[in-house]
Amino acid sequence: MVTSPIERTTIFSDKTLTKKGLCPVTVIQDQAPAIESHSLYYELHGNGPEKILCIMGRVLAFRASNDITLTTFWQHQVEHFGPLEKYSILVFDNRGVGYSDAPRGPYTTSGMAEDVITLLEHIGWTEERQLHVVGVSMGGMVAQELATRIPRRIASLVLSVTSAGGHIWNNFPPWNGFWTLLMLTFTKDPASKIRMIMEMVLPLSWLAEPSTTDPKVTNREAQTRLYMTRVLATAPQTLMGTLSQMAAGLSHCMTPERLRQIGNDIPKIVLVTGDEDNLVPPERSEWLKQCMGPHVKLEKWESTGHALQIQRPERFNALIERVIAESRGL
Repeated sequence: MVTSPIERTTIFSDKTLTKKGLCPVTVIQDQAPAIESHSLYYELHGNGPEKILCIMGRVLAFRASNDITLTTFWQHQVEHFGPLEKYSILVFDNRGVGYSDAPRGPYTTSGMAEDVITLLEHIGWTEERQLHVVGVSMGGMVAQELATRIPRRIASLVLSVTSAGGHIWNNFPPWNGFWTLLMLTFTKDPASKIRMIMEMVLPLSWLAEPSTTDPKVTNREAQTRLYMTRVLATAPQTLMGTLSQMAAGLSHCMTPERLRQIGNDIPKIVLVTGDEDNLVPPERSEWLKQCMGPHVKLEKWESTGHALQIQRPERFNALIERVIAESRGL
C-alpha cells in the first residue's frame, strides 16, 4: 500500500494548495461495507468557481526505476491557474503510477474514468456543467469515456494529442515512437532515459533552440534540469502498473456513434495536436473531429511534439482559458 499523503512531496507551491490526499476507490460500490480496491493521489489548487480537471496519460516505460508522479506533468498549468481567483485546478495520479496504488490489471480507460468519477465525488465536484476537462494522450482517452458517463456535468472538453482507438494496431504509436518505448524498457541509465524521452516527445529543432526561460541554455538543457527536479518527487512504478496502463491504452475503443454523442452532449469541445507528434499522429485528432461533428474545433500546432502542454505552456494555458470563456458565452 502507499504511504501517508502527508509524506508525499509536491513540487507545487503551498500558497495555492487547497487540498491533497488519497481518494479511496471501491471495487464494489453497493456492498456494505464497500471493498476498497485502491487509492488515487490528488492535489487541488486554487479556490475559483471555474473548475479544471486535468487527466494525464501514462508514464513512459521506466520499469524498476524512479517514475515521476503524473501531477508534476501539469506544472505549467498548476502554476498558471492556481494563483488566479477565477480557477480551481485538480491534478491526480492515475491508478498504477506515481503516488496512487497499482491494483491488479489489466486496466481499461473505462475503468479509469470510473476512478475519476469517484475522485470528483470525493472532493464535491458534482454540479451540472461545472467541469472543464483537459485530457492529454491516454488521459484524453479516459476523458472520452468520462464524457459518455457524466456529460451533463461537463461544460467544456479539451482533448490533446489523443485518439479514439479502435483495433489494437490503431493504438500503437508510429515506428519511431514504438521503438523508443521499447528501448526505454531495457535502458537503465537515467540520463539516457531522459534523453530518449525528450527526443520522443519534443521536436529536435525545438530542443536545440535557446530556452525562453533562460536564453543562456538550450531547451534541451532547461528541460533536463526541470525533469531532474521532478524526479525528486518520485515513486517507483511497479511492473504491474506499467503493463496494466499499457493495456488500457492499447484496448481503448470509441465508436463513431459514441464520439458523435459526445459531440452532441458537451457544449464546447476543442481538439489540439502537434504536427511533429511521434506517439499519436495528427490524423487521430482529425478522425475525432470528423466523428464528433463540424462544431468541434481542431487546432494543429506547427513544429510541436507530443508533450504539447510542456513545449507550448503559455499557448496551451491560453487555449484552456479561451475554451472556458467560450463555454460560458463570455
